[in-house]
Amino acid sequence: MAVYKRAHSRRDLPQRVTKEPISHKSSHCMVTNVFLTNIFGYWRSVGVMWSKNLMNISFNIAVDGFEGDPINQTTCKVDLKSWHFWGRKGYKSFEIEINNQQQHQLFVYWDLRAAKFAGTSPEPCSDYYLTLVSDEEVVLLLGDYKKKEYKRTEKRPALIDAVQYLKKEIVYAKKSFATRARFVEGKAEHEVVVESSVIGPKDPVMWISIDGIILIHVNYLQWKFRGNETVVVNKMPIQVFWDVHGWIFCSPGSGYGLFVFKPGDPELETDKEGSNRSGDSDSTCGSTFYSTQSKTTLVDFCLFLQAWKIE
Repeated sequence: MAVYKRAHSRRDLPQRVTKEPISHKSSHCMVTNVFLTNIFGYWRSVGVMWSKNLMNISFNIAVDGFEGDPINQTTCKVDLKSWHFWGRKGYKSFEIEINNQQQHQLFVYWDLRAAKFAGTSPEPCSDYYLTLVSDEEVVLLLGDYKKKEYKRTEKRPALIDAVQYLKKEIVYAKKSFATRARFVEGKAEHEVVVESSVIGPKDPVMWISIDGIILIHVNYLQWKFRGNETVVVNKMPIQVFWDVHGWIFCSPGSGYGLFVFKPGDPELETDKEGSNRSGDSDSTCGSTFYSTQSKTTLVDFCLFLQAWKIE
């Protein structure tokens, strides 16, 4: 596998890194996946957040408001208490606004009775399904139990598949932080691992690897706590940004490291910026989407890893 590195300006680092304040003592492991989904003829941003604490696992589905309005989101939350086996399979309905006058009903179906989890992640990795149904159509389907899902709901597959454009994971560990991401829709997932250690007296170092191959090695982290490089995985350039100021200069457990992985060549993206600024659109991490059927939909994936060190 060919690997190269190229430094580029930090001005390309995606903004809106974190909108909500995080409290180390009260927060839990969380994974949020955001999809571009066609619901009732309109493009909607649908977020699926998995969270876990000592008592239970829960998932929350958030659907953006009319014409992509994130303020008027509609949410549906389901708690899966570990001692209630029956609660790991079920369905729930909720309504979203189609326009200023109409409401539209959505249905959520899930079966996590046999779900398997990797490490401490609250997001299932196999043997489950979670689906969102609109107007007798499966507009979002997660998991590998697709045949069971279609047999149970008896709903037809969507004519337009949902596309993931954002994943954000909050991980707690001592020195090794791992996540998985599909950088290109329809391709295999990649294992992403960030490791940090202290080799000499007050000499922290950091490694970033994808699929077991170290692509970035940073020495003297106290001087290089912010940076960015571009690496190539399977002939695909991936921009990597990091900010570990919280690791180096905050008291233990009170600051996190932030890592952003964004497929695409930064030079090519600079050329695209001028051509993507027409029409009414909302842009997050390079993703561009529209709320009407009459316009083309373009999606670029972005992975955020928020790494909290524990003692």
